Amino acid sequence: MNNPAPLTAETLPAPVLAGRDFLSNLDMTAAELRTVLDTAHSMRRGEWRNVKPLAGLSLALVFEKASLRTRTTFDVGMYQLGGHAITLSNTEIGLGTRERVSDVARNLERWVDGVMGRVYLQQTLHELADHASIPVINGLSDMLHPAQLLADYQTIEGEFGPDLRGRRVVYIGDGNNLANSHIHMGILTGTDVTVVTPVGYEPNAGVLMDAVRAGVGVTLTHDLAAVEGADVLYTDVWISMGQEAEADIRRRAFRGYQVTPEMLETTAPHGIFLHCLPAHYGEETVPEATEHPKSRVFDQAENRLHAQKALLYHLMGGMTPRW
Repeated sequence: MNNPAPLTAETLPAPVLAGRDFLSNLDMTAAELRTVLDTAHSMRRGEWRNVKPLAGLSLALVFEKASLRTRTTFDVGMYQLGGHAITLSNTEIGLGTRERVSDVARNLERWVDGVMGRVYLQQTLHELADHASIPVINGLSDMLHPAQLLADYQTIEGEFGPDLRGRRVVYIGDGNNLANSHIHMGILTGTDVTVVTPVGYEPNAGVLMDAVRAGVGVTLTHDLAAVEGADVLYTDVWISMGQEAEADIRRRAFRGYQVTPEMLETTAPHGIFLHCLPAHYGEETVPEATEHPKSRVFDQAENRLHAQKALLYHLMGGMTPRW
């Protein structure tokens, strides 16, 4: 196969999310998601190396929670697209303590062209978005992790192609922000989403209602047999940041829900294993699973860079540098 021709400033696709916020995967339509993922695949193939569509633009990275992948990929992504990122820890900002969230938003909008927030509460992102005239991106909240899901579905498409209708995506573990965002992506892509949790750890009721309103079925079960035949098996930590006080209770509740090589052998022969990382080895999974032939965990981590670059381009690509 011939290598695709590199893009030029004249052949770039039109930004489809220009100037909007991205707080949930449902902030884009299925068609817009298709364009963003096509761009992510194109970026991974190296077709954007000769263009700098975000030259002169800046992105504020606001962190209440620690980060490896989110911090690195948004920063490097802005650099590769010709822009600049500035990292702001909560020690420096004090969202809602040192300064009102609305005041932080009104300050940042006068200096930078976009804000990415990795925060404890979804409401913090909505408050930032309500008071800033620039795009606000959800880099993680208690409710959702939509940027992660863009990378996840880029990885899944890399394995199965762009038509994912009917593919079985089985999420096992805590019904947390990742489980919620998987449900949203099922709405957009037509995947058959199953969430396997212990009793009392199901996904958010409001997110389940999103699926009901969209006319999309989601399977909720406590039965580990649901893993069998999965095209994609996905897990996340049992104890997220801020839940340390519940650690012992959660470990007891999730006993038996650990993804092991033996569990992976029950998925479809072509099935793959994904984990958003970091992994708490010995809890939700083991090293032998992330290193298993079915694992695509580190491809998935790489795709955080490509998928988020695509998102940044489609949100900010039409902006004129203010200086």
